[in-house]
Amino acid sequence: MSFPNESMPDSPQRAKIGRGKIEIKRIENTTNRQVTFCKRRNGLLKKAYELSVLCDAEVALIVFSTRGRLYEYANNSVKASIERYKKACSDSSGAKSASESNVQYYQQEAAKLRVQISNLQNHNRQMMGESLSNMNGKDLRNLESKLEKGISRIRSKKNEMLFAELEYMQKRISESEQRSNHNVNVLPGGTSFECMQPQQQFDSRGYFQVNELQPNDQYARQDQMSLQFV
Repeated sequence: MSFPNESMPDSPQRAKIGRGKIEIKRIENTTNRQVTFCKRRNGLLKKAYELSVLCDAEVALIVFSTRGRLYEYANNSVKASIERYKKACSDSSGAKSASESNVQYYQQEAAKLRVQISNLQNHNRQMMGESLSNMNGKDLRNLESKLEKGISRIRSKKNEMLFAELEYMQKRISESEQRSNHNVNVLPGGTSFECMQPQQQFDSRGYFQVNELQPNDQYARQDQMSLQFV
């Protein structure tokens, strides 16, 4: 897109004077207003073009004159830029509403938690026998019943643990006695006292058998051989 160049000052004296400030208000003269519109419109379109090229930005510009004529510029598409603008506005408003709803939800939850904490603290004080001034007779009876039930369960659990410990200690003691008896009856090497005692034979009268008292033949032969050498 080409834009008409603005006229440059043709004399040093005019350049030195420079452009003076004008009051920002509606120009009453129709001719001057139309000339100013054309100049400013061209400058605005030029700036939009430069912004889109230099900064790689998506720019869409729409200008309507007082006579209803349309002037537009867009580096992509005016319609696409408008749709993108609508989507961005809806997303921002949706995010804002979502954040506001989240804040309200957490505020309500925090209020509920504070009430629950206060009730639990008051209940704990009542269980300890404190803050009973606001309780009537029925509430006191209910609290007494709860405490008695709790004490009964605590005692039952305590007795169960004591019986379990006693049973465990008795089992350990019996195992220790069995091991000690086994060590006494068995010599090193696995020989029992009963194995070391001779098996004595008795007759029907209850006396030892005679053959058990006879000397061993091997010992008799050794005595005879020793006598022969002498």
